[in-house]
Amino acid sequence: MSSTSAAFPHLFTPLQLRGARLKNRIMSSGHDTTMPTDGYINEALIAYHSARARGGAGLIVAQVAGVHETARYTSHMLMATDDACIPGYAKLANAVHAHDCRLFAQLFHPGREIMESADGLLAVAYSPSASPNERFHVMPRALTPALITEIIAGYGQAARRMFEAGLDGVELVASHGYLPAQFINPRVNLRDDDYGGCLDNRLRFARAVLHEIRQHTSEDFAIGMRISTDERDEAGLSSAEVAEACQHLQTQLDYVSLTAGTSASIGGAIHIAPPMAFAAAYLAPEAKVYKQNLQIPVFLTGRINQPQEAEAILANGQADVCGMTRALICDPEMPAKAARGGTDDIRACIACNQACIGHFHRGYPISCIQHPETGREQLYETLRPATRVKKVMVIGGGPGGMKAAAEAALRGHDVTLYEAASQLGGQALLAQLLPRRAEFGGIITNLTRELTLSGAKIVKNTRVTPALVQTERPDAIILATGAQPYIPAFEHDGAIQITDAWQILRGEVKAGPRALVVDWRGDWIGPGVAELLARHGAHVQLAVNAPHPGQAIPFYVRDDIAATLHRLQISITPYARLYGCTDNSVIMQHTASSEPIIFDDIQTLVLCHGHTPLNQLEAELQPLVDECLLIGDCLAPRTAEEAVFEGLKAGWAL
Repeated sequence: MSSTSAAFPHLFTPLQLRGARLKNRIMSSGHDTTMPTDGYINEALIAYHSARARGGAGLIVAQVAGVHETARYTSHMLMATDDACIPGYAKLANAVHAHDCRLFAQLFHPGREIMESADGLLAVAYSPSASPNERFHVMPRALTPALITEIIAGYGQAARRMFEAGLDGVELVASHGYLPAQFINPRVNLRDDDYGGCLDNRLRFARAVLHEIRQHTSEDFAIGMRISTDERDEAGLSSAEVAEACQHLQTQLDYVSLTAGTSASIGGAIHIAPPMAFAAAYLAPEAKVYKQNLQIPVFLTGRINQPQEAEAILANGQADVCGMTRALICDPEMPAKAARGGTDDIRACIACNQACIGHFHRGYPISCIQHPETGREQLYETLRPATRVKKVMVIGGGPGGMKAAAEAALRGHDVTLYEAASQLGGQALLAQLLPRRAEFGGIITNLTRELTLSGAKIVKNTRVTPALVQTERPDAIILATGAQPYIPAFEHDGAIQITDAWQILRGEVKAGPRALVVDWRGDWIGPGVAELLARHGAHVQLAVNAPHPGQAIPFYVRDDIAATLHRLQISITPYARLYGCTDNSVIMQHTASSEPIIFDDIQTLVLCHGHTPLNQLEAELQPLVDECLLIGDCLAPRTAEEAVFEGLKAGWAL
């Protein structure tokens, strides 16, 4: 890869941080992957980071490593509490350095931010004071002076291990309300000893940690700090407090890495991985204040998806390095593509959060709905050419069919994709019509480009029949015909207008001024339709067959949706099962008590009851070919993630 790019002169300018020379300003910031085994680096994690180093990133910051036994905030985090971690980090450093990429590690203690433990028991959490955590409902134990001293020493020893492993630097994690931030925050730190009270005392912990890190490494070793510009919570650190803290600490730092939000509250935590409802690079104006007032480099993360956005941030003097973490999860080769002028080939992140942080929150290795190879590098990193070229028909041009066709063609097969409609995209064409979800349509753009580059042929406006298959005589068929709305059986007398989400989104039905949206799936469709109708002036109620809206979707997407529903004054009824309609009333049943729930004066009932597969061709086509593979919703209605992954697997299976 060329070290410079005419289109991105700032992005591909090197940066020196003590002994670490970054070849460009693109960073994969520290993020949990759920890949480590028993707290140690493993081959899966090395393969994951190697893919991003090979793809051209200038800096990789490895995920948090616990510095003390009390730092275990999840059961699957890395630990740096004994020398046994050194060989794994050394192997990771060698793998990353092989691609002229620098490697830092995050040194971490969560304080009171404990998510879960290894055995299901509630862990004992520690904080400067017994100040409760709202999000995880944790009441921490106040740290004793002896334990504070022990944890500070733990940071130093963890840094020594990273240094001995050959890493280029470490990063103190003071972001998102974790332990160093808890000491700085006067509303959390209520101590009356040397670590509490005035700002100088509240900074004592961070200062001691940074001093200990330097004492156990070298003058060439880079030391940074990650911190939230503003914790976005009434009890969190404000922008003024964070800026003042950075001013005081900068003499001990080689850079400051900025993000936003706090893990301590639901609203603040949304900023840990802001969903697509947030504007791209939305923190850039805040970062410029730090850039203007600090004498050290400023790193920035926060929905920086494209190299054009990163270049603008750098050119505008808002930051020195751009964290493009989800962009690199979605497309590990993004830096190399940008450097060679292939921006049209970049697979842009759509911030759905489903397979990246959504997987982490469920305890699974992270991936990407658009690029399921992420997190599965050991299986799918090296494309395997076909041993025998086959003529392949892919039937259905939704995300699953598009991925299957592209992968099969890349392996050397003769592939034709058939789509009955005039546009590719399937249900993604509808998803992008929901409020604040237009970016979901990016999956269509990205997969269309992959199809074009693969060489697969595309035939639109053509419905495949057994006669067409007999004429074309393919060796294999991949059936990706999708699904249609499922309409449950229920009693109704026709007095209320009954429709489904697809008809609303397509504009085929105009809802009345008083609407009830019935959400069976607990995903983003029901709340999205409710928001759409409310923004068009209807009085909307949402009934959910789940304990709360968005039960099936990632936390931060769910919580952002909940905030929007509240602002729009959309009333929500959980535990609700559709029973029937009579006159202008909708009767539902409480799923736990079985007692009735009555909604009166309803003019339109919108059903969001999931989907039923369109797989009629399965029985007709299977006798006509040796191989007939079903993928996505025609196999079983689920989400775009499963469809794309099954498309990948089908393309590899031929």
